Amino acid sequence: MPQSDSHSSLLRFRSILRGALAALEERRSEINDLNVFPVADGDTGDNMVLTIQGCLSELDRLAEESGDRSLDEIGREEIVDLVARAALLSARGNSGVILSQLIRGAAEELISRPGVLVDPVLIAMAMQRAAERAYASVREPTEGTILTVMADMAAAVTAKLAELEPMPADATPEDQNARIADLLEVAVIEGEASVKRSPDLLPVLKTAGVVDSGGYGVVVLFAGCVAALRGEHGLSVARHTAPARTTQPEHHSSTFRYCTNFAVTANSGSKLGSHDGYVDALESIGDSVLLVGDQVTLRVHIHTDEPERATALFIDQGNVSRLDVADMSAQIAERDERLAADSGPGARCGTLAIVAGPGIAALYRSMGAHVLDGGETLNPSTYEILAGIHSVPTEEVVVLPNSRNVFMAAQAAAEMSERVVHVVESSEMQAGLAAMVASESSRPAAENAAQMTELLGAVRTGSVAMAARADGEGRFEEGEAVGYVGDELLAWGQPETTLKAVLDELAAEAEIVSIFSGVDAPLGDDQVAKLVAPDVELELHDGGQPSRWWLLSAE
Repeated sequence: MPQSDSHSSLLRFRSILRGALAALEERRSEINDLNVFPVADGDTGDNMVLTIQGCLSELDRLAEESGDRSLDEIGREEIVDLVARAALLSARGNSGVILSQLIRGAAEELISRPGVLVDPVLIAMAMQRAAERAYASVREPTEGTILTVMADMAAAVTAKLAELEPMPADATPEDQNARIADLLEVAVIEGEASVKRSPDLLPVLKTAGVVDSGGYGVVVLFAGCVAALRGEHGLSVARHTAPARTTQPEHHSSTFRYCTNFAVTANSGSKLGSHDGYVDALESIGDSVLLVGDQVTLRVHIHTDEPERATALFIDQGNVSRLDVADMSAQIAERDERLAADSGPGARCGTLAIVAGPGIAALYRSMGAHVLDGGETLNPSTYEILAGIHSVPTEEVVVLPNSRNVFMAAQAAAEMSERVVHVVESSEMQAGLAAMVASESSRPAAENAAQMTELLGAVRTGSVAMAARADGEGRFEEGEAVGYVGDELLAWGQPETTLKAVLDELAAEAEIVSIFSGVDAPLGDDQVAKLVAPDVELELHDGGQPSRWWLLSAE
């Protein structure tokens, strides 16, 4: 491999790690707020960020000291070994330590195959080894956590390999990046699905109305890697927010106060003893024990009331360093206060809107709503709606299903929830946006629902979409435009004439018409604006909805 290519490989590795870190930093607070297991101390995002920062710092140091040395001269083994050690020493908390083991497992696979092209096959094997190493690091693995999510992601990419052609030996760095990014996208998609399933596997998550924070964090991390590989903003990962609750579920470490983390390095010329003996001793003074590393370096994590006794166990065995002790009772109180503050002063009621399309989602958020991605068909399950209800940080919630097909599932979710929940019969996303004007966070949900329902009565809606099939009555062919006002088919044919007919009908008795353009809409905003009468106030938005070219509402 030419020297410039080797050196650029190191730079690419650093850029991927930077992408992972940037993605974690952007969602850091969200990940913290989701953290309820094993203790609701709200630091998972912090711990994962610190672990990646430690790896990146080591790479930066290596790059600076390597000078003109190529990647071949440095050696893949040296690089991955340094990164794995940096992750271990930087790890803090359950999530940080487990993440360090994911990194170490992947590193072990890379080291075991020196000279092998880093291709989708090697990436899949590294992910599998990472998942196995993480499981092995925990004495009693709990499903529904980062362990499960990583295992599901590794299984998904392994299954995907059967569909891929081998990467040629002379593949360019750009081709390597593209192929690896495509494979990791599969991992992210499966990871998101696994995160959504986490409350079904871990009851404490369902009780708290959250998904697993560590699992969510590792999906965000991989999405950041994809972004770096593709040189773009990356994949859109669904957001998960924690509710503000008046009561918190009890967790395994409720009797211990301090989250204690430290490293142990063997004295020169000696080795550390068996890990098993240390684990037994640590479990006699605390719980949530994680002890990872080798006979030269260990990373210790424990929840205990006696941090000094934990460190004392290792004084005669080596050098104890990087000691970090956090008061979990204070962390839990800070998390609760933060979530309560996020609800806003006097906030009693929040709104959950079921949406499809990033533009429409952003509009709902700008009006104070929390959103649930309903997918292309706008048809989430009852459980997904229930989880969405629990993600709203208020004790009372109004749900805008925004589809007649979703109304019954939303009602069922409302009945299952322990909160006060009212479902408003909004049948279109654009109508729900208009109804948001009537929402007041200080009012009870019943009053908000009544006001929003009344406002919906003054909103007329329309839509224009591409016909999925030919009309049985011969009015239009597959691929032509079809336009509706409410549920009534009004016009069909060319996109421009169809949209004009729907606009004219809606604008006849309206003061304001709002139009939301969807994916692949065949007319630009300038063309659309020319179709509206000059005496009608027009609001144009990029809705980004996947199934309809335009959504319209008239007030």
